[in-house]
Amino acid sequence: MGRLFGTDGVRGLANAELTPELGMAIAASAARVLAESDRSHRPVAVVGRDPRASGEMLEAAVTAGLASAGADVLRAGMLPTPAVAYLVGELGADLGVMISASHNPMPDNGIKLFAEGGHKLPDAVEDAIEARLDEPGSRPVGSAVGRVRDLDDADERYLAHLLAAGPEGTSLAGLRVVVDCANGAAAQLAPEAYRRAGAEVIPIHAAPDGLNINENCGSTHLGEVTAAVAEHQADIGIAHDGDADRCLAVDAAGGQVDGDQIMAILALALRERGQLVEDTLVATVMSNLGLHLAMRDAGINVRTTAVGDRYVLEELRAGGYTLGGEQSGHLVLPAHATTGDGLLTALRLMARMAATGRSLAELASVVVALPQVLVNVRVTDKAAVAAAADVQDAVAKAEIELGDRGRVLLRPSGTEQLVRVMVEAPTRELAERIGQQLATIVASVT
Repeated sequence: MGRLFGTDGVRGLANAELTPELGMAIAASAARVLAESDRSHRPVAVVGRDPRASGEMLEAAVTAGLASAGADVLRAGMLPTPAVAYLVGELGADLGVMISASHNPMPDNGIKLFAEGGHKLPDAVEDAIEARLDEPGSRPVGSAVGRVRDLDDADERYLAHLLAAGPEGTSLAGLRVVVDCANGAAAQLAPEAYRRAGAEVIPIHAAPDGLNINENCGSTHLGEVTAAVAEHQADIGIAHDGDADRCLAVDAAGGQVDGDQIMAILALALRERGQLVEDTLVATVMSNLGLHLAMRDAGINVRTTAVGDRYVLEELRAGGYTLGGEQSGHLVLPAHATTGDGLLTALRLMARMAATGRSLAELASVVVALPQVLVNVRVTDKAAVAAAADVQDAVAKAEIELGDRGRVLLRPSGTEQLVRVMVEAPTRELAERIGQQLATIVASVT
């Protein structure tokens, strides 16, 4: 059996792979591990969820698991993932649990854990929790059993934090925004946050019923927010995912603005205010070469990490940097958040539009994305294929052909026996030709 925890917690088909029994065991084990690391007080955990129907079941299981191990529970209800992370730090809690599968389809669900301060758990702590899942452990009784209460002001605490984290003195008055809430955790909070910041807000997919989260909407389906921007003649469209840790955008003409472009816009804004530490942006290897070229021209360094927000967060913390993120729209501003926060990202993006008087299309034009081709090749041993001499020789030849006009990335999948072949080039034709050549060689090695 592989490691239970992935790069973003534990995920699976709810009630089949991710069962209430497993949720209860994870929560109880987490509480025991935390209690043993600090015996000075009784652990306190904040628990939130997105609106998936299975979240109700898993919330009950997680809450029971925590209380059965002697942890007190603050039940925050339906909240975005970054809100739970924030509340852990704000309330001085020992643990945060978010029940969500983010942008995944409704039948899936997940359990994300946050440590003290709202940071993601280190691998070693996750391993300790997993190792103790099947241990019976001693259970507290009487007054030592954990207590459960609802955190009734969770929404207001998070909204106040968001509005305080925006650039000082910047109002969004005069901006008309369409926000696609993905029928997810931010269905009420995102429109309210943008209204309080001064914008005229038109929400869509803001009526979660437990079954419609991410269904043909949100950051993975930009068609409807694009159409709504045109219909309402809005200045910008914002698209979140089910737990609102991501933000993608659409400009007034319907042009899509991805995480790379949003990172560039925010990096330039921070640098202008003298707040971009060491003039450095952190991005993953999947960010388009166009971002690197734009930042180089602006005198901004780009530090590159492996794919996954976990690695972006590690680099941000290690270097004390100000901004990092992924092409998918998962951006982190460490001065204000310990994880990706789609609402904070959107507020900062719209504040830049308001402060400069420039359209989103004009701001985003700083990044000219190179055509990118991604080919997934199924293999029998992804590590061996990626290291094969024939594959490495083919990559070297492709890199020589592209020079500084493009790049090649071969990456074994983190979850499947796939090798992902990514090529960027000045033209789509060239990218497709080189991508197919490399894919053929990768397939022949298997």
